[in-house]
Amino acid sequence: MRIGVEVGGTFTDLVAIDETGVRVLKVPSTPSHPDEGAFNALIESGIPLSSVSDLSHGSTVATNAVLERKGFLTAFITTAGFRDILSLQRHGRSNIYDLEYRKPEPVVERANTLEVEERILADGSILVALDEQAVRNVLVPQLKGGDYQAVAICLLNAYVNPAHEHKLRELIQASQPDIHVTISSDITREFREYERASTTALSAYVQPVMDRYISRFTQRLQESEFRGRFSVMQSNGGKLPAQAMRANAVTALLSGPAAGVMGAARQVSRSGYRNLITLDMGGTSTDVCVVVDGKPQLTNEFSIDGLPVRIPVLDINTVGAGGGSIIWIDEGGMLRVGPRSAGAEPGPACYGKGGTLATITDAHVVRRAIMPETFLGGKMPIDIAAARDALQPIATHFGMTLEEAADAAIRLSNANIVRAIQVISTERGHDPRDNVLVPFGGAGPLHAAEVARDLGVGTIVVPPNSGVISAYGLLASDFIQFESLTQRGVLGEDTPAGIRAVYQEMSQRAIARAHEMGLDGEPILSFVVDMRFVGQAFEVPVELASADLERLTSARLRELFGAMHHKLFFFGAEGDKPIEYVSFRLGLTVPLKSVPQLREPQAQFSHAQEIDLFDQGAWRKATMISRAAMKVDQALAGPAILEDSTSTLLVPSGWVARRDANDNVILTLKGEQNA
Repeated sequence: MRIGVEVGGTFTDLVAIDETGVRVLKVPSTPSHPDEGAFNALIESGIPLSSVSDLSHGSTVATNAVLERKGFLTAFITTAGFRDILSLQRHGRSNIYDLEYRKPEPVVERANTLEVEERILADGSILVALDEQAVRNVLVPQLKGGDYQAVAICLLNAYVNPAHEHKLRELIQASQPDIHVTISSDITREFREYERASTTALSAYVQPVMDRYISRFTQRLQESEFRGRFSVMQSNGGKLPAQAMRANAVTALLSGPAAGVMGAARQVSRSGYRNLITLDMGGTSTDVCVVVDGKPQLTNEFSIDGLPVRIPVLDINTVGAGGGSIIWIDEGGMLRVGPRSAGAEPGPACYGKGGTLATITDAHVVRRAIMPETFLGGKMPIDIAAARDALQPIATHFGMTLEEAADAAIRLSNANIVRAIQVISTERGHDPRDNVLVPFGGAGPLHAAEVARDLGVGTIVVPPNSGVISAYGLLASDFIQFESLTQRGVLGEDTPAGIRAVYQEMSQRAIARAHEMGLDGEPILSFVVDMRFVGQAFEVPVELASADLERLTSARLRELFGAMHHKLFFFGAEGDKPIEYVSFRLGLTVPLKSVPQLREPQAQFSHAQEIDLFDQGAWRKATMISRAAMKVDQALAGPAILEDSTSTLLVPSGWVARRDANDNVILTLKGEQNA
C-alpha cells in the first residue's frame, strides 16, 4: 500500500494505491494545525498504517511560516561591514507605480544581524582570517543571550571558499549543540550576495518549523505502528526521505504545487502527451507550469512574499484565482476577483460554514455547474440559497441577473489565469498552442475549456480523480536533489576540460550524499551550465547531456548557448561575441522502481441525466454523467457536466469529450477531433 497526503489551503487530499485499486479522499484542512488535517485524512481512510510501505507527504507548513511570519527567532551572521545586506536588498521595485512602495520585510530584523571579522576574496583566497577568539568571546555569548532558535551564516564569497562558514558553524555548535545552524555554502553555492543571503536566512527561519513538524509527524506515525518509508515533497519536483528534509527545509516552500505538476505529467504521459501546460486550481490559488517532453521546466530563482530564493524549483506561476477567491467591487466600481480568499474557514458561502462573501465556487453553484447532490461525491452539503444571497449585491450593483454576474466573475478569473500562463509560456519562448492543457485541482476542470479557447489551445487532457492529483503526484515523484556552484570564466579552448572536471566533482559529491540518505537505485544525472554574453547581467541555462559532455568542444558550447539565447530573446545565435560561463547546476534523480497508475473510481451514478446549465451567456439543456460511467472512446458533446468524487469537469458548447483507455478524458473543439 502506498499513500500520498497533500495539505492544501482548503482541503487535505489523500490517494492510496495498492494491487486492489485506488482510494481517494478529501477532508477539510485545519490551517492552524496542518498535521491534524493530514492525520484526519489517514484516519478517515480506514487504512491501518502498519500495512503501508510508502507514505509521501506535501504540506504548506514552510510556506505559511514565511507568509505569516511564524518562523522561529533567527540570528543572521555575515562578514563585518555587510550587516545591512538583508535590508538594502536590490534597487529594483516590484511595483514601479506605487508611490508608497516599501521593500519587502526580511525574516530577520537588523537587530538580530551580527558581524564577524573575516574576509575571503572573490578568487577564494583569505585576506582576513576568521577571528576565532572573537567568535568565542563575543559572538557566542550574544547568541546565548538572544534566545535564538536558529542561526543563518552567509559570509562574503563563501560560495568560492566555505572554510570560514564551516569553522564558524563548528564553533557555535560546540557551545550550543541544540541550535539550528544553516550555512549558505550548504544551501546555494552561487554568487549574488543578496539573493544568497536571502535564501540562507529563509532556510534558517523555517528550519526549526519543518524539523518540529516532521518530528511530530514521525512520532505519530510510529505510535500508529507505521514501519514504511516516510518522504516529503520538494519544490523541485522530487521528494526526499523525511529525515533528510529536516536539513533542507527551504526546498519545501512550493512542495504542493510541484507534486501536482509531477502527478499530472506522469498520468497524461500514459496517453502519449508530453508537452503540457498544467493548470492546478484549488481553493485559494491557481498554479500553472509548462512541461516540455515530459520534463517540467525549472527556474533557478523564485520569490516568496517578495523575498528571493535562489534554488532550483519548478517554474510555477501562481495567481490568486481559486474556488474560494472572493468576488468584490473596487473603489472605482469595477468587478474584481481575488486575490483574497475565503479559505477553508469559513469558506465559500455555499459551504454553510458562516461565509457571507461571494466566491468563484458560489458563482459555479449559481450557474449550476456545481450540483449539490454530486459535490465531493454527495458527501458535502451545498447551500444554493446562501450562494445566491452572497452574489446578489454584485448582480444588483451591475444591473445583471445572478447568472450573468456569476458568468462575468468566472470570465474575469479565467483572464487572470490566461495571463499567468502567458508569463511562463510565451514569455519563456514556448507557444501555448504547441501544448495540451492539463487541468486538475478541485476547480481546474471547471475553467479549463474557456482558458484553453483564450490561449488557442485545442486539446485538453483531464486526469482521473483530478481533484487529488497533487496527492497522487507525491506517489509518482522520484527522489531528487540539486547542487549548484558558481565558477566563472570566459569560453575558450580549455573550457570543456574544466567543465568536465566540475561535473565529475559535483556528481561524486551528489552520489555520496544520496547514499547517505539511503536512496538505493541507479541515479540519473542532469547538468546545466548558466552562460551569458560578457557584459550581460543575466544568464541563460544550457543543459548538457552525457553525450555532449563526452565530446564537448568550445564550438559546441557556443552553438548550444546561441540556440537557447535565440529561443528566449530571438537573437544571439549569430556573431562571435565573447561568452562566459557563470554557474553550474547538477541534479541527481533516483527513479521509483514502479510508478502506480491512477484510475477512475466506481461510478457515482450509472445513467446520464439532463440538467439546466447557464453556459456561454444563456440557459441550456446539458448532460450530467459520472466520468466512470463513460465508456472508453465514447464521445460526449457539450454542454455537459462530468462528475467524479473529487472535482467537476465542465464541457461547454463547442467541445467534445471522450474517455480513453487510461481513464484520461480528452476534450477537443468540434472539427478538431481528428487533428
